[in-house]
Amino acid sequence: MDNQGVTTDPQLQQFIEVESQKQRFQQLVHQMTEVCWEKCMDKPGPKLDSRTEVCFVNCVERFIDTSQFILNRLEQTPRSRGTFSETMTD
Repeated sequence: MDNQGVTTDPQLQQFIEVESQKQRFQQLVHQMTEVCWEKCMDKPGPKLDSRTEVCFVNCVERFIDTSQFILNRLEQTPRSRGTFSETMTD
């Protein structure tokens, strides 16, 4: 009997990965919106004043920078651990 399940289907794996990325992106946008809204929005009105607009722009840019930094750091961590563990077994 073939032990390969549906999860080994490359197209299905690709689809799941794409959907997972979409979900992570939506979560990031939601989190960013929440953080920046709380930080920058004093009182909602029909129009943003320039101070609030600048605050939102800066907040979003810092949020993106921070998220990218964390992602880069997380990507490096397993590699360096893998390298360390490989040297331990040699």
